Amino acid sequence: MESRVAGRARSEWAAGGGQYEYRVLTIPRDTSRNDARRLLTEQAEYGRWELARTRLFAGGERKVWLRRKIIRVRSTLELGED
Repeated sequence: MESRVAGRARSEWAAGGGQYEYRVLTIPRDTSRNDARRLLTEQAEYGRWELARTRLFAGGERKVWLRRKIIRVRSTLELGED
């Protein structure tokens, strides 16, 4: 039941022009797992990014796609109210 409600809210959000902005981070192979975790945690906490995709390459390099919702702010000022 919750998945239908969440799906409906998501589709309404997308129909209303909801979009994401993306950031791609490349983490070198010599970066420790703890340092990579710390980097991603900071991005999530302070930049409001969420993990969208991770890719590990044969040489040990990682590419991480982060995303966050673009929030459009509407003006609350009414024009012509003199």
